[in-house]
Amino acid sequence: MTAVFEPCYAPWNETRGAEIIAEHASQEGATLVILHALQEAFGYVPEAAIPMVAQALNLSRAEVHGVFTFYHDFRHKPAGRHVLKLCRAEACQAAGGDALAARAEAKLGVSLGNTTPDDRVTLEPIYCLGLCATAPSAMLDGRLIGRLDQKRLDALVAEAQR
Repeated sequence: MTAVFEPCYAPWNETRGAEIIAEHASQEGATLVILHALQEAFGYVPEAAIPMVAQALNLSRAEVHGVFTFYHDFRHKPAGRHVLKLCRAEACQAAGGDALAARAEAKLGVSLGNTTPDDRVTLEPIYCLGLCATAPSAMLDGRLIGRLDQKRLDALVAEAQR
């Protein structure tokens, strides 16, 4: 029997999206602030929100889309219940990060950048967590983990699959 998880985020709602945009439109750097707020509310930045943001900020859709695609943390679709990010920067790669990434992919049955079929875990690459002295590193649901090895990785994967 497959467990079904309640979504952690609200489903996309144009009215709520417009409210979020209006709440932040007058702030400095509003494009980034709004995109982050939308992702926080819905778990991703819906494609339908891009023209809404552009109109509210008097920008072109291309300008907003450019910001959205430039920053790797913005998602095109909702993440799984847990997000496991593996550092792919040079220091982590040199310390065995490639083998750990392959191990995580094998254990979860998905490649980096994807979500397990049961929507429990999204496995994402991240390019530097600032823990180079304790490489390789990872982040699970915002919690930083340094000195990652096979045992620690297995424990993180098991925790995320619960």
